[in-house]
Amino acid sequence: MDSDALNTFLTVHRRGGVSNAAKFLHRSQPAISRRIALLEQELGVPLFERIAGRTRLSDAGRVLIPYAERAVAAAQDAEQAIRALTKQNSGPVSLAVTGTLADSRLSGIMKRFAAENPAVALALRTATSAEVSDLIRRGEATIGLRYNPDRAADLACELVLSEALQVVCASDHPLAGKRVKRLAELRGERWIAFPETRGRREIAAAHVFALFLTQGLGDVEWTAVDSLTAQKRLVEAGFGLALLAQSHVAEELHAGAISTITVGDLAADQHIVLVTRRGGFLSAAAQRLLETIRRDYARRDVPTSRDARKRPPARKVIARRRRT
Repeated sequence: MDSDALNTFLTVHRRGGVSNAAKFLHRSQPAISRRIALLEQELGVPLFERIAGRTRLSDAGRVLIPYAERAVAAAQDAEQAIRALTKQNSGPVSLAVTGTLADSRLSGIMKRFAAENPAVALALRTATSAEVSDLIRRGEATIGLRYNPDRAADLACELVLSEALQVVCASDHPLAGKRVKRLAELRGERWIAFPETRGRREIAAAHVFALFLTQGLGDVEWTAVDSLTAQKRLVEAGFGLALLAQSHVAEELHAGAISTITVGDLAADQHIVLVTRRGGFLSAAAQRLLETIRRDYARRDVPTSRDARKRPPARKVIARRRRT
């Protein structure tokens, strides 16, 4: 059982069949089928089944998946480690990030890294937090940036930033710039939040209705919007409130397009973590990118929920900005 056979097996699974796998791997369909047949013969069990005209994993195939992923990733590590002996300042580095983290901060990091490391081929992929972890686990990305730590034993997570989530509203909302003692006082408002999607938990704290439920306040009226930009535009237009990180609305707050409502008993933070494979090989270029991300996030003075309760009302902050 070699890494090529396992990679072929994984490709057939991920691409949904032999035909698509053959196109992706630039091989003939008979060659792919033969590779799978030899692997099944070696293991003594079928790895795929044909159900309703579709290729699906057998029970044995499902068991093999995590082991195959680790084996293929380890082979890639070995190859990269050998190449790194002669090319310390070059090579590919793939970064996978949760979509809402692909902002101006990240573009600044990538721009500086590219300028300092012109021989490094830096690639960026966006995904959900769960998908970021999967990309790292499979070796398809070198470094991940996602929300909240992944508890999987084969991944190493490093907290780089904890940022307070705050209630934002339209600038002409009756409570704009004001303070309420309890979240319960906002129960009658319409809320805008990311939808509940299985396997997608990168902004779990932004599911504001869950906060109401944990406080025993029951459900609230809310609209699911699967776009951070769309959420902010709807808030500006007065279609509801949202719970967002300060960095996500800094421009809108500065321009006075939206405002905030301080909530006395609200304590919700958003955790941003770096993800790598535990024990996996990191080239010199990848280590430099890790350090670049650490430095950039470390020098950002971002309040946590504990600090947020000490801040002055947003109306005063906006007023000062308008007078300048």
